[in-house]
Amino acid sequence: MRRAAVQAFRTARRVPVWRVAGRKPCTVSFSSSQALALRASSAAGKTQSFLPATLQSSMHIRNFSLAVISTVVASGAWYAYQGGNSPQASAASLVNTSTTQTRSLATGTTPGILPEETAESTRRALLVDNNQFYTATLSGDQPLSKHGDDSDRRVLEMLTPDQATQKLRRNEESYLVNRGRGVVRYDIVQVPSNSPIEDDHAEKIVEVPSTVASTKDGETNSDWMFWTVFDGHSGWTTSAKLRDVLISYVARELNTTYKAATAESSTLVPSSDAIDAAIKQGFVRLDNDIVYNSVEKVFKSNSRRAAAELLAPALSGSCALMAFYDSQSKDLKVACAGDSRAVLGRRGPNGKWTATPLSEDQTGGTPSEMKRLREEHPGEPNVVRNGRILGNLEPSRSFGDAFYKWSKETQEKIKRQFFGRTPHQLLKTPPYVTAEPIITTTKIDPSQGDFVVMATDGLWEMLSNEEVVGLVGQWIEEQKSGSTNGGNSAWLQSWFGFDKKQLPVEAPKETVTDGQRRPIRQQQYDIPGAASRFVVEDKNAATHLVRNAMGGKDKDMLCALLTLPSPYSRRYRDDVTVEVIFFGEGPDTRTISINKEASASEEAQKAKL
Repeated sequence: MRRAAVQAFRTARRVPVWRVAGRKPCTVSFSSSQALALRASSAAGKTQSFLPATLQSSMHIRNFSLAVISTVVASGAWYAYQGGNSPQASAASLVNTSTTQTRSLATGTTPGILPEETAESTRRALLVDNNQFYTATLSGDQPLSKHGDDSDRRVLEMLTPDQATQKLRRNEESYLVNRGRGVVRYDIVQVPSNSPIEDDHAEKIVEVPSTVASTKDGETNSDWMFWTVFDGHSGWTTSAKLRDVLISYVARELNTTYKAATAESSTLVPSSDAIDAAIKQGFVRLDNDIVYNSVEKVFKSNSRRAAAELLAPALSGSCALMAFYDSQSKDLKVACAGDSRAVLGRRGPNGKWTATPLSEDQTGGTPSEMKRLREEHPGEPNVVRNGRILGNLEPSRSFGDAFYKWSKETQEKIKRQFFGRTPHQLLKTPPYVTAEPIITTTKIDPSQGDFVVMATDGLWEMLSNEEVVGLVGQWIEEQKSGSTNGGNSAWLQSWFGFDKKQLPVEAPKETVTDGQRRPIRQQQYDIPGAASRFVVEDKNAATHLVRNAMGGKDKDMLCALLTLPSPYSRRYRDDVTVEVIFFGEGPDTRTISINKEASASEEAQKAKL
């Protein structure tokens, strides 16, 4: 086996490096150069996901030395030979064919003897080896997984395209809003990477009586509509807390503000600044309850059990993104605390869609946030280091994350009496992180068919604003072309007549604003715009976006990314939560119904209505 390994390495040195840019990746064998190399990162705080260093056909792919890959082949053969004497070792072998050498995984073979080719059925598999993964072949009835050997190798049966689609659609939801108030539909999907998923979301439509909010002539009530996405980190408890109560906290503040304005005049609505202040107050009050009031309750109870329950949402953290739409004013307010993002899609006179960001990514690397933190904490040069708060936490605004908000004395006391960790050595003048959001206001014109995409950064790490808006525009055109009069897609007919030959989105600006980070893959590679890599296969617009973020037409990439199990998958993709809100002029039956053709579980959604 050693001789075979050496010969494989020598042979590879004589073979030139093969570039595959512009070509669909072929089935990977250990003797080919089609390895999908991925970068990994396990930075503290909110961990970033990294994309594969080799993606689909439209990307510029780096050279990958055949000598390196053949060394992996040789190592695999040597491990198989060495492991054959142990009943716990995984056996592997190299099978020669007339066109290529394909690594297959065999069990029950005699060490050093290559099994003959058989007519056994084969299945696609994913081989994970340190910071790289390769597609390979499983044959016969071999197990779906292998334990790791000394090189930290894992083997999983790779999902088929149909199985990948099922996984993508497992948590999709879609609702038709038949209230004649400017919103006609919203789609949602979640695709986990962590187990359990650390993202969360909540939506609510509240009919507000005229005693609270003044209405136009002929209207008795108006609607307040809320959509939220939460990107948790260091655990799921903070995002789950926000899912349960954030909308209620904000609605309570809005109720007080609108009532005060109505009391002053029957036709007066609160000012935009007053509404912003109410939303901020709701965010801050909830975070104070999570971070500070919980500590007071724990000290009074003097119970470790109470500490474990009450402090859990404070010890983890979560970004929060909320969209609030007032059907009377047609104002859409987006409140952002963290690095989730909202983008508006609007069709212009020339028929193309434009992408307008409605939020700013708030991290230790955002210039405006860096400036704020340094002004608030003078004399602390490490308040922001390497784009992170105290060199550790990435979001500069979030709920929870009490270790960046509690005083050093509080943290020491909690550690002594209950549980905790030693305060950060750079902690001097907390709090460094705030839950107060930055709010933008946008006037919506339902007759123009505006839409808004809200998503955690798991989506924006893979797609740009323009790509996201263009993909939704492409999806709308596809739905309209396949729709019939009436039914769930009738609302599309009221929008526009599409020219399918037109580009779906305006070209992005040459410069990117300071508050909008480019996708990681665009930072690493010079990737040209290529709509040919995208595909439309889903009835749910949010699922459509996630499919194309994870590979689109490159089914190998899509299947590979979705096959990777937790916690290993977190190195290559993040939890993803996406909501797409469609504005338009729909029917007015004052109801909300489940869109069955774009939803996974009707029963689960009925409970939310």
